[in-house]
Amino acid sequence: MKTATRRVLIGPVLLLLAALLTMVTVAAPGAHAAGGLDEAAAALRKGPVYVDPRASGQFSASQADALTKKIKDSGKPVFVAVLPRTSDYPPATLLRDLRTKVGIAGVYAVELGDGFNAGADPRVMPRTAVQNLVGAVNRSSYPTVSARVNSFVDTAVTEAHGHAPASWGGAAGGFGTGTAIGLGALIVVGGGGAYAIARRNRRQRAEEERAALEDLRIVVDEDITAFGEELDRLDFDPGESGADDAMRADYAHALDAYEDAKSAMAAAERPGDVQAVTKELEEGRFALATLAARRTGQPLPERRLPCFFDPRHGPSVVDAAWAPPGGAERTVPVCAADQSRLQDGREPLARTVRTAQGDRPYWDAGPAYAPWAGGYFGGGLLPGLLVGTTLGHLMAAGPAYGADFGGYQGAEGGDVTGADFDPGDFGGGFGGDGGFGDGGFGGGDF
Repeated sequence: MKTATRRVLIGPVLLLLAALLTMVTVAAPGAHAAGGLDEAAAALRKGPVYVDPRASGQFSASQADALTKKIKDSGKPVFVAVLPRTSDYPPATLLRDLRTKVGIAGVYAVELGDGFNAGADPRVMPRTAVQNLVGAVNRSSYPTVSARVNSFVDTAVTEAHGHAPASWGGAAGGFGTGTAIGLGALIVVGGGGAYAIARRNRRQRAEEERAALEDLRIVVDEDITAFGEELDRLDFDPGESGADDAMRADYAHALDAYEDAKSAMAAAERPGDVQAVTKELEEGRFALATLAARRTGQPLPERRLPCFFDPRHGPSVVDAAWAPPGGAERTVPVCAADQSRLQDGREPLARTVRTAQGDRPYWDAGPAYAPWAGGYFGGGLLPGLLVGTTLGHLMAAGPAYGADFGGYQGAEGGDVTGADFDPGDFGGGFGGDGGFGDGGFGGGDF
């Protein structure tokens, strides 16, 4: 009986000791693993800083501890790895692979040998912010690794969106036996809790996406209907007298764009999918403008962006100076009617949409209209056209409104995603080595 009793008592004790050892490892910010990408990822899931033992001469344990405390105290999902340039860390894919293996949305900065680079999930930090920050750090020619990574972190923690991962265990500080016992008990439920939080966050994002898509659907359906009415008013018969192959091709192109736009909208599942719809409508309207010119013997129209004030006006004819209320003047593409109104000192005929505050021009209606506008005007030009407007401000300031105009796509900083992120948005550095070399490279998005 005594032996059986001892076995009964020893089992829980061993489990508690194992839990304590696990939590000591988690809470020791300066801890080093044996080296390699898997070890680096495992360490970064437990804390914000990892130093490969072979790089400890570049970044000491005390420096790692101080940086860990700084990041944890900020509460932001910023990860830093100091690694040697070895075959364990292929530079061309290092940032992407590290993000995949860690499985947490955030900002990732890596010192590899004598090269520095960084990447981020779009909702945590926009591509341009990462590129500018990495460039500024590298151009500053800091003499030590500590100076370089601390400079990056000091700015990154003020600009990054999201929260520190739950697996880091809160702010850095003292670690006593009582804390170890409490944290050890949490291990039992920690895995299930993290999964529940991740599932809740995914469900919340899905609900946000559905709501944003429904707001967009009203506007896009109006655009599709308006284009269909333009086709009806055209009254073109491919077999009519005077019709030639070029006219028939323009008409077919317009019809295809109309059908493709309807199909794309019917299949849309996320706000970003709307961009393909409005791109088709822009293509179709240019085909109609070309057909109209052929039928009347006029010069064929120049391929231009649609009218900025309302893409339903068709292709623009000129660029004109315009400023939103309280904003700086910029040049925007306008149709002939709006050009005339601007010259007369009148307000252009702006595309308005419904908001909780009443009807507003689309550029002052909020982030849901970024993918709608992106299809008409293209990702590269749109931010410049929208500078000083509500939508332009949101796109510039928040990673949720990035270059793909995907609305609510992407994970919040600190969310556990595993390998479920879009590597197509990633662009780390320049050249075949992925940017780790002479320090002359930029950063990118995951």
